[in-house]
Amino acid sequence: MHLFWTIVILAFYVAGLVFLFALSKTKKRRFKFATRVFIALGIGLLLGFASQFVFGTDYFSVGQAVPWIKMFGNIYIAFLKVITIPLVIVSIIGAVLRSTNLGKIATIVIVILVITATVAAMVGLLTSAAFNLSAEGLTMGSEEESRGDYFVSTADTQTKMTVPERIESLFSSNIFFDMSGSRSSSTIAVVIFCMFIGIAANGIRKKHPEHFEKFKTIIEVIQSVVMRMVTLVIRMTPYAIFSIIMATVMTTNGKAISQLLIFIIASYVAIILMFIIHLCILMFAGYSPVTYVKKMIPVLVFAFTSRTSMGTLPLTIDTSTKKLGLEPGVASLAGTFGTSIGQNGCAAIYPAMLAVMIAPTVGLNAMSPSFFIPLLFIIALTSFGIAGVGGGATYAAILVLSSMGLPIELAGLLVSIEPLIDMARTALNVSDSVVSGLVTAKITKNVNMTIYNDKTVESDATEL
Repeated sequence: MHLFWTIVILAFYVAGLVFLFALSKTKKRRFKFATRVFIALGIGLLLGFASQFVFGTDYFSVGQAVPWIKMFGNIYIAFLKVITIPLVIVSIIGAVLRSTNLGKIATIVIVILVITATVAAMVGLLTSAAFNLSAEGLTMGSEEESRGDYFVSTADTQTKMTVPERIESLFSSNIFFDMSGSRSSSTIAVVIFCMFIGIAANGIRKKHPEHFEKFKTIIEVIQSVVMRMVTLVIRMTPYAIFSIIMATVMTTNGKAISQLLIFIIASYVAIILMFIIHLCILMFAGYSPVTYVKKMIPVLVFAFTSRTSMGTLPLTIDTSTKKLGLEPGVASLAGTFGTSIGQNGCAAIYPAMLAVMIAPTVGLNAMSPSFFIPLLFIIALTSFGIAGVGGGATYAAILVLSSMGLPIELAGLLVSIEPLIDMARTALNVSDSVVSGLVTAKITKNVNMTIYNDKTVESDATEL
């Protein structure tokens, strides 16, 4: 009987894939890429909730079907991750070869990311206060206690780095090790190394012009191939979103959500407020917020469902250059730095809300200047090197809570609802990286406003 229902669930999943494939064949006549992304999201939600209604989350057939449903989405994310480092390498080296002010661009991007992270932390703090969030009176089950104990056991290894050591970690001592993404700051380390290669190549421009031109041509050829790989992967986005969101909804614990509903609502309010601030920043910088939203929707939806800023990076860079008009160097730097620096959702709003929530348990007033001023400073400082993959927010929370002298184990209270909040946090992180790139590009005059304002512009993936 279990096998029968497993087959039924998978049959509905396959039917959804076939339907999305049929839509893709009519894209030139009616259904654009963004439309198909939203349709995929809607169908995934519908089938996921239908499964919840019929079977719940613990039924055997659901457990059997979910790995198969999620498999395509996981493979898609794996493809995105595997082309991320090659994309970063050729984009950054190519940008250095074409630009003479990349150092200035990188500095402005980082400053904007840190400033927005500080603002996001303030939003999280004020939202928590408005909702009167507190960890007092909340009980921890066995899973929460286990997670809390894990946080405590790993805190020493994650918080022992001094500020100089944290800065040193941004530089690679083994570039092949960092290309594997083995450290939270690996991507930034790769970027810095690639900038070093570009600077070295520029150094032979006059002495050996023939070598320089050959090297530049090689980079351009490789970049063309990598961008084609990105395009081939991006065209599969609707199918991946459908797979991931359906599997996520099928296994979401409704009881846990009801118990921590206020924190979930408060988190989404804070994230929405910060996204509105992003739009205000763009408006003051001379960009149309409406245009930004329309062109970023597919990227933000994928970031929402996949919960990985790093995995979204190829889509972020592709959209930034082809639909928003950013110069490739600016798009690559902003997108890459945004995966590890100043993440508004994971490294700012989340640890700020946790700190405010936990403060009353040790008799502290979260709205006291002596509490929130150091909190904002610590969040700005620790927002460097937070990994843009699942678990990055937890790492940030441990750093902030330990630095503030707050009990780390209480962060385990939210383990059951972590995926639900992480979806919106990741989308906000990606938005922040693109906003920092757009503002930097406007300051340094590296944006094509004709492309940005062109409502007919679509990425290559929508035309395939």
